[in-house]
Amino acid sequence: MKSNITIIGSGIASLSASCYLAQAGYSVTIFEKNNTIGGRARQLIKDGFTFDIGPTWYWMPDVFERFFSDFDKSPSDYYTLEKLNPAYSVYFGKNDFISIENSLDKIATTFEKEEPGAGIKLKKFIKKAENHYNIAIKDLVYNPGVSPLELITPTTITKLNLFFSSIKRDIRKEFKNNRLAKILEFPVLFLGAKPSDTPSFYSFMNYADFGLGTFHPQKGMYQIILALEKLAKSLGVKIETNAAVEEIIVDKRTVKGLKVNGDTYLSNIVVSGADYHHTETLLKQPFRQYSENYWNKKTFAPSALLFYVGFDKKLKHVNHHTLFFDVDFDIHSKAIYNHPKWPEAPLFYASFPSITDSHAAPEGKEAGIFLIPIAPGLTDTAELRATYFNKVLDRFELLTNQKVKDVVLFKESFCITDFIKDYNSYKGNAYGLANTLKQTAFLRPKLKSKKVKNLFFTGQLTVPGPGVPPALISGKLVADLVIKHNR
Repeated sequence: MKSNITIIGSGIASLSASCYLAQAGYSVTIFEKNNTIGGRARQLIKDGFTFDIGPTWYWMPDVFERFFSDFDKSPSDYYTLEKLNPAYSVYFGKNDFISIENSLDKIATTFEKEEPGAGIKLKKFIKKAENHYNIAIKDLVYNPGVSPLELITPTTITKLNLFFSSIKRDIRKEFKNNRLAKILEFPVLFLGAKPSDTPSFYSFMNYADFGLGTFHPQKGMYQIILALEKLAKSLGVKIETNAAVEEIIVDKRTVKGLKVNGDTYLSNIVVSGADYHHTETLLKQPFRQYSENYWNKKTFAPSALLFYVGFDKKLKHVNHHTLFFDVDFDIHSKAIYNHPKWPEAPLFYASFPSITDSHAAPEGKEAGIFLIPIAPGLTDTAELRATYFNKVLDRFELLTNQKVKDVVLFKESFCITDFIKDYNSYKGNAYGLANTLKQTAFLRPKLKSKKVKNLFFTGQLTVPGPGVPPALISGKLVADLVIKHNR
């Protein structure tokens, strides 16, 4: 008889881990503090509109294929994917934007129009990025971050320089056009760090963008959560919502279970997909691996101010994903990473899923999601949210040459205090730890506790890092560790 396992949180990493562990014969129960599952990938449904609260980008489809194939399934068994064209557009000024289409040849043509010779350079750059992708996604990121030797392979030993140069340096060396350089630097923002602080090896994100493309699951990203839930339950996983974990029970340095809503649930193994810092506060001090000083010194990915807006008409001059890079990112990034404060002129991102997906909004209306990246730990007030909503819509109206303020049916917001309240997120961060050189692979917080036997961690604060595909991978990595250590 295999052990009982309790899992804290029902985010993507937790759901992924639960599937692998149940498949291996363990009895698995997930405890979720909120009334719906999904962690940061939840939904907001209001007045006929449907919004993905968290992730809105579907990249790296091969990672999803690999996950579901481990259970003799395919994503298409659960949801329908559409490749977006254009994948996204980037605004640089009023009526001034570049659209990134759905194939490398088309994108290269766009680059060539901007800068003679840039099309050929792009294809060479993406070829290298594809090589890095094959090394990273098919090999390195499926290591559990236990040892630095995981990074040393016959292939990587010849590419060590890629860990000591930066994405920004490499891109700016090849592309002199600032607009094109900004577009190429954009994907690493998913890793939670500035391009200047992100190792060159992470150029594989450019292949994910230009080589593989951007997709959308019909009915939204929450379909991934529903797919994971369906798979998990088919394997015997139990999921309890409105179940707040109050304590990890430890006896003689061995985990014994959880205290949930005042009740005790015994288990031989505990896996936490909740915020890593918060999880350790559920332990008595001697059993915590990392001090408050440790967390305070780490470079966290940004938090975010998000708005979910129902518009009473269809909008013009925007695509499903639209980025607004009409201001200086270096100035904005300093307000996130160097001198944390609310940015005066923020870059922002907008998603209009109803352009692609009729399920997102009633006929003739538009669902809009606006995101401003900000430093974690900032003061978050209703007044600040209102100020920045007006800033965003003012810029949006100017850049896209249309009036929208008078057709706002409603708006909901989500920011630092919500990340803390809903997800126990450290300082209200949105994306976990940034993937800087000193926070990559074995240098990230560990999947397995060194102080408590049979206590494990998964999710964006451990390996491999932030993002939906890495969360799926993190669940597999922790499940493999559990199985290895409990044979």
